[in-house]
Amino acid sequence: MSTSLHPRRVYIETYGCQMNVADSEVVAGILSAGGFELTGRIAEADVILVNTCAIRETAEERIVGRLGLFSTFKRGNPGTLVGVLGCMAERLRRDLLEEDWVDLVVGPDEYRKLPALIAGAFEGEKGIAVRLSRVENYDDITPLRTDGVSAWLSVMRGCDKFCTFCVVPFTRGRERSRPLESVVREVATLAGRGYREVTLLGQNVNSYSDGSRDFADLMRAVAAVDRTMRIRFTTSHPQDMSDRLIEAIAVEPNICKYIHLPVQSGSDRILALMNRSYTARHYRALIARIRRAIPGAAISTDVISGFPSETEAEHRMTVDLLREIRFDGAFTFKYSPRANTKAFELPDDVPEREKGRRVQEITELQHAIALEQNRTFVGTVVRVLVDGPSRKSAADFTGRTATNRTVVFPRTSEEPGDDADIRIERASSATLIGVNAGTAPTLAESAA
Repeated sequence: MSTSLHPRRVYIETYGCQMNVADSEVVAGILSAGGFELTGRIAEADVILVNTCAIRETAEERIVGRLGLFSTFKRGNPGTLVGVLGCMAERLRRDLLEEDWVDLVVGPDEYRKLPALIAGAFEGEKGIAVRLSRVENYDDITPLRTDGVSAWLSVMRGCDKFCTFCVVPFTRGRERSRPLESVVREVATLAGRGYREVTLLGQNVNSYSDGSRDFADLMRAVAAVDRTMRIRFTTSHPQDMSDRLIEAIAVEPNICKYIHLPVQSGSDRILALMNRSYTARHYRALIARIRRAIPGAAISTDVISGFPSETEAEHRMTVDLLREIRFDGAFTFKYSPRANTKAFELPDDVPEREKGRRVQEITELQHAIALEQNRTFVGTVVRVLVDGPSRKSAADFTGRTATNRTVVFPRTSEEPGDDADIRIERASSATLIGVNAGTAPTLAESAA
């Protein structure tokens, strides 16, 4: 607990997407500059902040369970503040304020107010700040990051697409982008600190716009900062995947040849109900353009099963699209009704059991496709950027190829941040397993 001998200590716990990870680093930067001290131990904390996700019901349920533990902790430590940040704070502000154990409710655009709100809360005043902004992008805030291999860097916030299933426009507001020069400066700083990879983030990152400069311009500018640094980005919308962007990915050698491009459904009727603004034919043509321009590019996607009124025939359209395109990876979710979205007004008429069956069918198909694709690497040498020890064994290291394939191999002399050439000996649907080859890959192999 806090005493006069040390600054107030803050513990931050993060849930949800990479944007939330980046936001927590912004929060840490703001609080550190405000005289607070960060701690990784709840027992040491004077302030507990939970950065939340509201994209799906299951995500919220998990966080609610965790918040229950914090309420129990606070009963035993009444001098500790508990704050809820992020999308759930924005969406459930009134419900959260009614909880006597919640001291702070702060939305994604109000983090600058945290030092003052915390000070007020220690004086007994509940802190709430949930106003959305059309201009806030935290471009002048230095995120507090521990040195590492990879960094997440937010280049824009919000979304203007208003997909009917998505709460993002209501919890994170409208689109606004950081100035290109501020992004380039931050990447240069990261390169100077020894980071080997940076991922540019946005709810719809390829709609980035800095006046006359678009996301393709930003990607080229960032790639030129340090040619030894890998550049990634997520998440894209098919409508904004321009030919200029495809060309930038193809031409710039350190932009990773990996694109996450959510399709959501193979049915035009369902896509229209989702307000996705493209058809399955348009999506297929886009994939074909990407593969012509970037041979060997890895493409992953998102799929929602059981959207209101989705028929078995429409589910089969999605299955057929996955069989045809053969994604390198797919994240499949059961449709989850979210209050305030347009789809919430539609009858949630696909039974949960049927949603689960459709998700399972897609998942099994995608696993089979990924296994076939990964097995083609057996016997080849791939270059990986070493992330660090494997979660399963400290004797093994894990790394990723430029196309985002996870590789596990016995540790020899490598260190996190090194490049390693790994000869692949076997594969699962999720992982390549190999040994250090000690030789440079061929051009074709390094493209993996």
